[in-house]
Amino acid sequence: MGTVVSVSEESASKDQVEFELGPAIAETTLPQITVILSIYKFDRLEWAIEKLTELGVASVAPVISRRTEPHLAKAAEKRVERWRRIAHEAAQQSRRPSPPEIDLPVPLSKALARTEGCRIVLSELEENVSLKSALEGSHPPIVLALGPEGGWAPEELEAFRSAGWTAASLGS
Repeated sequence: MGTVVSVSEESASKDQVEFELGPAIAETTLPQITVILSIYKFDRLEWAIEKLTELGVASVAPVISRRTEPHLAKAAEKRVERWRRIAHEAAQQSRRPSPPEIDLPVPLSKALARTEGCRIVLSELEENVSLKSALEGSHPPIVLALGPEGGWAPEELEAFRSAGWTAASLGS
């Protein structure tokens, strides 16, 4: 909870400042956003986790997609603690009360089966629906799926569609 501080010209001098505490400002709550993040090169994935933390996402769910390199998929489970440390440090840096949850990596099919709420897969193939329009009128929880380098494979996009997800674009 923050505090409003009021200082007037009359109450300030070179040696002393008098101030009056105002009413407490209520903490704002961020919308409940989960990001399903396809596993890709670890240095870039770690940067993404840091930035998602700073933006205020509630959780990050790493997934193994068709285009995830096999050696990265194998090593991903061993990296989870590192990703959690990165999220913790980014939360401290951005003054978040707590870091997002970082789930254990799972195959994309398992992640699709356990999601609920407003579900949006970001796709560079989508030309008609923007992320902004897909979010209009939606209510938390919100789940965004970010694909690997090279994008989601066609069969993965079909799996999203079959599971009731909305495809959206970030723009050209």
